[in-house]
Amino acid sequence: KDLLATAKEHGYPTPAVNCIGTGSINQVLEAAKKFNCPVMVQFSNGGSQFYAGKSLPNDKDKLQACVLGAVAGAKYVREVAEAYGVPVVLHSDHCAKKLLPWFDGMLAADEEYFKKHGEPLFSSHMLDLSEEPLNENIEICVKYLKRMAKINCLLEMELGITGGEEDGVNNEGVDNASMYSQPDEIWQVVKAFNEVPNSMFTIAAAFGNCHGVYKVGNVKLAPEILGNAQKYIKEKMNSKEDKPVNFVFHGGSGSEKKAIEEALGNGVIKMNIDTDIQWAAWDGVRKFEAEKHDYLQSQIGNPEGEDKPNKKYYDPRTWMRKSEESAVLRLEETFKDLKTTGMLG
Repeated sequence: KDLLATAKEHGYPTPAVNCIGTGSINQVLEAAKKFNCPVMVQFSNGGSQFYAGKSLPNDKDKLQACVLGAVAGAKYVREVAEAYGVPVVLHSDHCAKKLLPWFDGMLAADEEYFKKHGEPLFSSHMLDLSEEPLNENIEICVKYLKRMAKINCLLEMELGITGGEEDGVNNEGVDNASMYSQPDEIWQVVKAFNEVPNSMFTIAAAFGNCHGVYKVGNVKLAPEILGNAQKYIKEKMNSKEDKPVNFVFHGGSGSEKKAIEEALGNGVIKMNIDTDIQWAAWDGVRKFEAEKHDYLQSQIGNPEGEDKPNKKYYDPRTWMRKSEESAVLRLEETFKDLKTTGMLG
């Protein structure tokens, strides 16, 4: 809550990076410490399952491997973040209606953790019911928000559909109109959520953004939608705040920086980072393999001699570290673009 409030006060978004294991978590924490930047570590449904292990049972009505992975990942972050000396927001990413058993499991873990420690295991969770009718979207969100408010846990909800493809969900062929939220729709959400005592929430409103990777300029953002919504809701609430709504930005790849900056100026306090970091992580391995190719073709034998061992090259700690280092460099670029570098003082 404090990190997001500070982000709003200073006009920058908190970077939220998707993680799938301890290595990806470590690289985010390393970058946060190195560049003095607040961060959010977030787990998607698929990322959570991967964290626990793809071979584990994961029944559709339980999604137990997804729950286990998310909870284990959150506990790991809590254990190691203190050593890095950086504040971290723990978050779960898109949860569609069919994935609610995953959400239920995480929320149960939050409530149990709250009983023992006075705070939830996760800082926040996202419900993505954007494919459902608006009334149903709001109704289900309110039901969960009432539980979450009792343990000081924030809800992120999605309104309108983010295009593109991510984590097995493909929205590339959706109706174009659904990719642009309307001010009155956003107001309906704000009004309903504000009626929940102690509620904390953010809104991932759609303004043409797309998941995935695209050539710059191919994604047409309409960030003025967020600005217009802020004005509309300020009047509805008779608020003294110019930006009474806390917005979230999904799917920034392929957008022009000018449009991104305008969106950030319209009350965005969190921006998701995934696709570009995935590429950077792979690129580190790719470059290492290209450089050391002749040392990675057998356990013994390389340009230095037929009997020379190659263990130090194929040791996973070597090439996985190259992946982490590459991701950290890309995170630095992202932090600078979002003007979050050095924000921890």
